[in-house]
Amino acid sequence: MILLRSVLFSLWLALVSAVMTIGCIPLLVAGPHRAIVGAMRLWARLILGGARGIAGVRYEVRGRAHLPHGPCLIASKHQSMWETIAFHLLLDDPALVMKRELLKIPLYGQYAKRTQMIVVDRDGHARSLKTLVADARDRLARGRQIVIFPEGTRRAPGAVPDYKPGIAALYSQLGIPCIPVALNSGSYWPRAGVMKRPGTIVIEFLEPIPAGLKRAEFMATLETRIEGAGARLVPPPRA
Repeated sequence: MILLRSVLFSLWLALVSAVMTIGCIPLLVAGPHRAIVGAMRLWARLILGGARGIAGVRYEVRGRAHLPHGPCLIASKHQSMWETIAFHLLLDDPALVMKRELLKIPLYGQYAKRTQMIVVDRDGHARSLKTLVADARDRLARGRQIVIFPEGTRRAPGAVPDYKPGIAALYSQLGIPCIPVALNSGSYWPRAGVMKRPGTIVIEFLEPIPAGLKRAEFMATLETRIEGAGARLVPPPRA
């Protein structure tokens, strides 16, 4: 039954994505930013609604009080496709940091450009970090929320943490607090395959890390908070 529901949800995901992507081409060509953001929020709502109704995957949000109004810097654990969808509903106007390779996906890449997501060339090294910081400053000035996945890619629950220098560059150069995010999405929506495990994904916005810490202290604090909270969110073993 779980396999069947997972397959049906995968079909729902593909169908909704195709209809929304093609149907919103007029917005892609000439629509205002807020209209495109609204379309992405509708897409996210339909996908997460389908996950709940078809696959039995619900979600719970904790720590909303730690989110300021307006622009901010968010560093989130990345275990699944789920959070890349959910942030479009949980935040007002997120600018996700994404790898350049994703721009090659037909139409999706065009939507990412039009909504001014922050694109990173992982082979660009110092030059790439400078561009990352400059683009983040621009998005913050527009009142947006910067979302970065510090490990740079999805990692399975329990995998050894591997935090990259991008988040340290943003934190030190932007001079604003950083809001860590823990979650357990990979326990229900794995990073690979079609299987979805019924249950409740928990995403938790943690206490902000104040601006001004030294790089090593910041990175240690960030990893400790995210990994510590994430360990508490791990669901009990299946019977």
